Amino acid sequence: MHKIKLALLTALTIALPGCGEAEDSALPPQKSAAELAYIADSGPIGKAALDAAIAPLFEDPAMAETRALLVMYQGKIVAERYGEGYDEDTRFLSWSVAKSITGALIGFLVADGRLVLDDPAPVPAWQRSGDPRGEITLRQLLHMSSGLDHTESAEEGGKTVFEADTSRLLFLDGAQDVAAYAEARPMEARPGEKFEYSTASTMILSDIITRTLTRSSDPQVRRDVTLRFIRGRLLEPLGMDGTYPEFDPSGTFQGGSFIHATARDYARFGEFLRHRGARKGAQHLPVSWVRFMTTSSENDPAFGGHLWLNKRRPEGRNQVLFPENGPETIFAALGHLGQQIVVSPDQQLTVVRLGKTQDDVLAPMSAQIGRIMALFPIGR
Repeated sequence: MHKIKLALLTALTIALPGCGEAEDSALPPQKSAAELAYIADSGPIGKAALDAAIAPLFEDPAMAETRALLVMYQGKIVAERYGEGYDEDTRFLSWSVAKSITGALIGFLVADGRLVLDDPAPVPAWQRSGDPRGEITLRQLLHMSSGLDHTESAEEGGKTVFEADTSRLLFLDGAQDVAAYAEARPMEARPGEKFEYSTASTMILSDIITRTLTRSSDPQVRRDVTLRFIRGRLLEPLGMDGTYPEFDPSGTFQGGSFIHATARDYARFGEFLRHRGARKGAQHLPVSWVRFMTTSSENDPAFGGHLWLNKRRPEGRNQVLFPENGPETIFAALGHLGQQIVVSPDQQLTVVRLGKTQDDVLAPMSAQIGRIMALFPIGR
């Protein structure tokens, strides 16, 4: 496909028409072929129509800063646009998009028979007699329903940003050993009773991956064994050559927040899940595991097995996708500052958006992603 690396376009200033001026004088000028070259000639949507839906992400200040937008339809890139200073070789920080990748990695070990979804999670610190944490299952960690006292972010009238567990885990006193910090938290509810989104839960899953692969406590061994597993089971089979996971000083994979990948690699992961764990005819991840990831958890219909779903959330919780504007089968890997891999199997569509949008103004940007996806047909 033809693609150019576009800088952010200068916002168009349109003067109000004066008396006697034709109404169409207020319309923006038609874009040139060069300006539309980031959209494929062979796509199912007209270039002007698709650009009209994509352009606000880069040009409308209400959308904040989009750095990359990639649209794949029927397995082909039909639009790929970058902000100034970014291109197809740029590695973007995943933030919580990494959680969905970690969810897939757990699936490989379940498929291998090395982990069991409804068994107690194999965390040594929880195995003392009488410790209620010993009842937490792998499923409950994947559904963000462990019951552990994890506060994800600052709360009004509650914990400050410096007291919230995610800040402490990633940047403060927990950063040297994220798993130890996360696993040491006490219970605040019975396992399976309460949904609470938690980066710490995914860090526990990351530690479980490593402990399943090696008994060594040596940080370098833990890192090397886990990286070999991630590359061999996921990155290399999917062709995600520009993807690099981070590890903490104890050798724990930072699977809750810190993966660096190109927009195309994020799209490859989305397409992998759209094809229910298969790539180029080879089934890598069992279909049953992708079905688990895309099935609603008991405590939040919009959250599955470490994936967000296009369903309405219970009253009082922020809507994360666009359940009024798209098939219910849409699912997404979402991260801080508006990182998104949004997949619609019914539309054969994967959309990747990467950038820097503060969480309190995400709604306009997310709604625009929904408008882009709504342009594409439903059904095969």
